[in-house]
Amino acid sequence: MSDFLSANLPYILTGISVGGQYALIAIGYTMVYGILRLINFAHGDVFMVAGLVMIYTTASLPMYISIPIVLIATVLLGFLIERVAYKPLRSAPRMSVMISAIGVSYLLQNCALYFTGGLPQTYPSIPWLSSSVTIWNATTKMVTIVTPILTIVLVFALAAMIKYTKIGMAMRAVSKDFETSQLMGIKINSVISFTFIVGCFLAAVGSLLYFTNYQSVIPTSGAMPGLKAFVAAVFGGIGSIPGAVIGAFLIGICENIIKGLGLTTFSDAFTFVLLIVILMVKPTGIFGEKATDKV
Repeated sequence: MSDFLSANLPYILTGISVGGQYALIAIGYTMVYGILRLINFAHGDVFMVAGLVMIYTTASLPMYISIPIVLIATVLLGFLIERVAYKPLRSAPRMSVMISAIGVSYLLQNCALYFTGGLPQTYPSIPWLSSSVTIWNATTKMVTIVTPILTIVLVFALAAMIKYTKIGMAMRAVSKDFETSQLMGIKINSVISFTFIVGCFLAAVGSLLYFTNYQSVIPTSGAMPGLKAFVAAVFGGIGSIPGAVIGAFLIGICENIIKGLGLTTFSDAFTFVLLIVILMVKPTGIFGEKATDKV
């Protein structure tokens, strides 16, 4: 066992780091689904856009200004997507909203393709996060240590906000019963917009951490992390924030151990095999609750 840990420690550390980054994206999926029962397929592309914004802002602005601009721009993008693409379809069939989400995803990818010309854009090196650190016999970047700690802090802050604040109480009410919450005077549109804002903020933080390790951004850079975060949300029980976080860490660690075993080709396949198994064995996920129809 000690030999296994010693040989695979760099992969385990990287897996924990990547898992934290997946978790920050997965929370956005699970929060939106919890309130709207919508899979926001554009969420991974919002993550990609955050990476591109960072590249273009750091080209002319210092890092301490660029990072807040990335966070604010990503939040505004999420707010705009919700108001333009989803709000007009609030009473439409769920399939219509899902098609709109796919359309927004392709729109963001094609806009990125237009602005970048399809060429990989080099992500800037963030001071301190990009510095090297040695843990036992493994050398890694500081971002590997920071990511799980920051992820856990943000998750606890989010949980406290949902449990103890007025907007958090409104979010919980809307997720339980959309129509009754509206009749009770809760401003549904404000709650939904706030949910998108929180999800996009976490995705922007995730992009800062993720692209510090993977230092190039292309128009499809958000596709695979977005899909893996979605699988993490389903694995944990979509609608459950703790479930999404646990699922993301599990996927991140397992796929990097698979790479450490020399099976890099199958590392992505593992994620989707896991999705198939979960849907067959426990479709509601580990922490998901069985839905009951009211008569």
